[in-house]
Amino acid sequence: MKKALYFDCASGISGDMSVAALLDLGADKKMLLDTLDSLKLSGYKIEISEVEKSGIAACDFNVLLDKEHENHDHDMEYLHGDNHEHSHAECHHEHEHQHSAHTLHHEHRSLPDILTILENSSMTAGAKAMASKIFEILAEGEARAHRVPKEQVHFHEVGAVDSIVDIAAFAICMDFLGYEEVFLPVLKEGQGTIRCQHGILPIPVPATSNIVCTHKLPLSILPVQGELVTPTGAAIAAAITTSYTLPEIFQINKIGVGAGKREYEVPGILRVMEIQY
Repeated sequence: MKKALYFDCASGISGDMSVAALLDLGADKKMLLDTLDSLKLSGYKIEISEVEKSGIAACDFNVLLDKEHENHDHDMEYLHGDNHEHSHAECHHEHEHQHSAHTLHHEHRSLPDILTILENSSMTAGAKAMASKIFEILAEGEARAHRVPKEQVHFHEVGAVDSIVDIAAFAICMDFLGYEEVFLPVLKEGQGTIRCQHGILPIPVPATSNIVCTHKLPLSILPVQGELVTPTGAAIAAAITTSYTLPEIFQINKIGVGAGKREYEVPGILRVMEIQY
């Protein structure tokens, strides 16, 4: 029998939800934090804790920025809303990790800048390749929205410290866990509009829509007002999915639950399951 991952995106997907779910599934926290240190990024700290979403225990991966590095883009607003309940029981154990004295930051990094940061880190070759693929997909989605070459895109979704950390952390955790097959049957998205620094955008936002279009991702719109699938989440889905059709029969060996940061009518969680078929 083969083992694989099943991403249950019934409440959408974002970068931090994905990292949290993999940590809850068993990715090594110390290894993750040590590797993230090698990115030489400043102005943030990481908190890993256990929270409760709609009565369900979930792991929360939170990249907290200092004032100088705060991001006011819609993607980051989704990731850093403050509408969840913390418990004193932590996600395996409480972890806070501070980064304050590394290299100077840029407010807007380009794709080549980010690929250089990844290449100069201590991430494994596999993790570097996965993170680079996610960033390439994200940059292509933004480039299509702005109608510029992807190398010329300077934007908060990719350039922000928290987004770099989320994507690098996800790739590090996936590489550590070592699964080769990923099933992701559908992305459940909300509807309406969302405010970002450039104004009010429709949901799915243009970058997400472009990624869904280019990579033929299966999308379903829920009667929920709000953004459930962020551009980072869509890029992750496009980068890792090997099949959109679940095996007809499978066993569930273990489940990781990652917490989102906003409250909607649906539970704000991402479930990632190890399945065997």
